[in-house]
Amino acid sequence: MKLRILSVSIVLFLIQVSLFSQASFGEAIKINENWQFKNRDYEDEFRKKPDPWRTVDLPHDWSVEGPHSPTLSSCTGYLPGGIGWYKKSLTIPASDKGKKIYIYFGGVYCNSEVRINDKLLGIRPNGYISFIYDMTPYVNFGAENQITVKVDHSKYSDSRWYTGSGIYRDVYLIKANPVHIDPWGVYCYADKVTAKQATVHTETTVNNSTETPVTAVVELSLTKKGEEKVIARTKKSIQIQASSTAKAIAELKISSPALWSIRNPNLYELHTSVSVQGKEVDRNTLQTGIRDIRFDANKGFFLNGENMKLKGVCIHHDAGCLGSAMYKSVWERRLKNLKDLGCNAIRMSHNPQDNMIYDICDEIGLLVMDEAFDEWENYKRKWIEGWNVGVPKYEGYAEYFKEWGERDLTDMVNQHKNHPSIIMWSIGNEVDYPNDPYSHPILDTEGISQKAVMGYKPNQPNAERLGVIAKKLVACVKKADTSRPVTAALAGVVMSNHTDYPFVIDVAGYNYTESRYKQDHEKYPERILYGSENRHDLDAWKAVTENDYIAGQFLWTGINYLGESHAWPSRGFDSGLLDFGGFKKPKGYYRESLWSDKPMVYIGARVEKGNEKKKNLMDVLPEWNFKKDEEMRIVCFTNCEKVELQLNGRTIAKQPVDDEDSGAKCWIIPFEAGTLKAVAFNKNQPVAEYSIQTSGQPEKIVCKPDVQSLSKKGDLAQIEVILEDKNGVFAFPSDNMITCKIKGPAKLLGMENSNPTDMVDYHDKQLRVYHGRLLAYVQATGDGGNIEVEFSGQWLKAAKVVFK
Repeated sequence: MKLRILSVSIVLFLIQVSLFSQASFGEAIKINENWQFKNRDYEDEFRKKPDPWRTVDLPHDWSVEGPHSPTLSSCTGYLPGGIGWYKKSLTIPASDKGKKIYIYFGGVYCNSEVRINDKLLGIRPNGYISFIYDMTPYVNFGAENQITVKVDHSKYSDSRWYTGSGIYRDVYLIKANPVHIDPWGVYCYADKVTAKQATVHTETTVNNSTETPVTAVVELSLTKKGEEKVIARTKKSIQIQASSTAKAIAELKISSPALWSIRNPNLYELHTSVSVQGKEVDRNTLQTGIRDIRFDANKGFFLNGENMKLKGVCIHHDAGCLGSAMYKSVWERRLKNLKDLGCNAIRMSHNPQDNMIYDICDEIGLLVMDEAFDEWENYKRKWIEGWNVGVPKYEGYAEYFKEWGERDLTDMVNQHKNHPSIIMWSIGNEVDYPNDPYSHPILDTEGISQKAVMGYKPNQPNAERLGVIAKKLVACVKKADTSRPVTAALAGVVMSNHTDYPFVIDVAGYNYTESRYKQDHEKYPERILYGSENRHDLDAWKAVTENDYIAGQFLWTGINYLGESHAWPSRGFDSGLLDFGGFKKPKGYYRESLWSDKPMVYIGARVEKGNEKKKNLMDVLPEWNFKKDEEMRIVCFTNCEKVELQLNGRTIAKQPVDDEDSGAKCWIIPFEAGTLKAVAFNKNQPVAEYSIQTSGQPEKIVCKPDVQSLSKKGDLAQIEVILEDKNGVFAFPSDNMITCKIKGPAKLLGMENSNPTDMVDYHDKQLRVYHGRLLAYVQATGDGGNIEVEFSGQWLKAAKVVFK
C-alpha cells in the first residue's frame, strides 16, 4: 500500500499598510476612536430613564468590564453578555463622491447588525470572522453619516470558553476607486521550492464596479523586506466586464530564495499595482515568506526538507483583564515568551484569531494550525456551575452552522491563506466527542476511554453525520486553498474510525489519545497523525519523541485563559505555560527543559509532605521563605548534563534523584534562609543558573516597562510592577494592594495580577499583587506630552515611570 505523503510549497503574503494584510485594497483608515456605546437595547432609547451613551475607543469588550457574579455561567468566566449598541458619526468629503466606500470589521462578538443612515448593510452571527460591507449606495457625501452596530450576545453561555462581547478588533473605513483589487483578492503560492529557485504563482482578482467593461493591467514586483531592489517583476492585462470581477494569473521566478523558517523567518514584499488607461487605480504591498511543508505518514512533519517535531500549544484569544480586546504588542510579548521556552507551533483554538496574530507568527517564526469550529450542526454542553459539573446549557454556534458554516470556513481560509506560518486548516475541534453530541453503537464496546459518556445513545445524533459534514467542509477548504492539508482534532477517535470522518481529512489530530497512536498507525498506515491537544506530562511527550510517525503535539494550553472556570471563585483555566499576565509559570520552565535547545535550569521549593512529595512537580513555585530546618523538596528542571545545588555559596548537593514520571531532578534538604542556587553544566562547564532567595517584608515598588515612549495616541505600555524588600530581593510571598495614578494623556486599560481566583474589578486603579507582582496596561490618549504613571501602596516606597 502506498504511504500517504502530503507535500506543499507556498509563497504567502502579509500586508504592511494599515489594513494589516486583511482586505488588501484601497485606502484604509482606522476608525477606532470615539464610538458611542450603551449596553442596553437601543430600541429602548425613549424610555423615561434610558441608559446614557458613553464614549469608548476600539477595540472594546464590554463583558470583561464585568462584574463577575456566581449567578453567571462558569463556561465564560462568570462574566456577563447582553445586548450592546455602538454608533459613530462619519463625515465623508464630497470630493470622495465617485469612489467606493467600504467598512471593515476585524471581529464583532457576536450576532452583529451593521447599519449606515438606518440602512442595513448586513448581519454576521459568527463573532470571529472578519467582514466588509459596501456602504457606497447609502453614503451622504459631504455630510454626516451615522454608523450603528447592534451586538446581540444575550445568549452569553454560547461557548465553552470566554468570548467577550462587542467590537473587540479594529475597524477601518476603506476608500477605493471604482476599479480596485477585490477584498482578499491577492493570493500567492509556489508549487516547487528549493534552495536554488522558486516559482511564485499569483492570482489577483480585480473588481470593476462601473457600468462599462474595462481593460486593467496588473503589475507585480517582488523585493526583500526593507530593500528597494526588485528581484522579480511581471505584468498581466485582463478584461473585466461591467459590474464584475476578473482574475489576473501570473508567475514570478526567484533565484536562491531566502526560505522562511522557524529559526530564520525571512520575508519578502510583493507589490501589486492595478492600472486602467495608464493610470494607477489601486495598489498594495504584502509581506511574503517562501517555504515548503510536507507531512509523511511514517516520518511526520518536514519544513524546507528538515524533519522536525511540532512543539505546539493551544491558545484562546483573551488576554486576561483585557478580555478579547486585541492589541498587537500584548500578543507579540506573549508569543515571543512562548517561543523563548522552545515552542514552535500555535493552534488557534477553536476559532480564527485576529489577523495580527498570524502577522506576528509570520514575523517571529511560529507555525500555525488555523481552526474554524468547536461545534457543527448540533450543540455541545456549556457548563454554567463549574467545569464539567452541574446542569449544562445548550447554546452556541450550532444555531447558525447550517446557514453560515461553509461561508464562514471559506472566508477564514481566504482571509488567512497568505500567511506562511499557517501549515494546516482545521475544520473542527472535538465535534466527535462521544454523546456530546454524536453517538454510535461502537460506544457499547468495552475499552472506550470516555467513561463518563460511555454507551450508545440512539436518541443522540448519529455519528455517521460526521463524515457527511466533513466532506462538505473539506471541499470548501480545497476550493479556496490547495496548498495545505485539512485536519481536525478528534476526541472520540474510536467512534470516528467507524465513520468517514478521519478518512476524508488529510491529517488526523488526536486529542488526549496517545494510547491509540501505535494501533491506529498499524491499522491505518496511510493516516498522518499528530497530537492536536495534549496533557503536559512526560509520557505524552515521549509518545511524540519515541514514534517517528507522530508529527508533534499541541499542549492544552499555552497561556491561562478566561472561561472553562471551576466552581466559584474561578476566573478561568490555569493549565498554561504562561499565566494570565503572560509570565512564565513553573510548568513553562518544565516545558523549556524538554523543548529548548538553549541551556537552562530552574528550581522551585515546597515543604515535603509524605504522599504529596511526587504530585504536581511541574507546579512547584520559585519560593524560598519557610521555617528553619523544615524539610524541603527542591525540584529542578534542566536540559543540561549535570546540575549542582548551592546554598549560601556552598555546594550542598551534586547528585539529585530523578523523578521517573516527570524527569525532574529532586533533592530533600532542610530549609536555611538565604540564597538557593542551581548551577547547570555541559561538558563540566557551567552554562546556566537559577536562584531563589529568602525575602523580608516588602518595602519598595519596582517598575519595568516594556517601552520607553508613548508618543502617539494608541501606543501601549506593559509595565511589570514587582515588590522588593529593603535589600532589593523579590518579595515573592507578598500580596499588597497597589494603586495606580496617571498624569498626562494616557489611561489605564487594566491591571493583571494573574490570580485565578481573585474575582475583583481588574480595571480599577487598585489591585493586589499576586506572588509579588502584577502587570499594568497603560495606553496613550494623545500625541506627545509627558506621561507619569505612579504605583504606590501602604508602607511601600512608591515608583514612577515617565514616558515621553
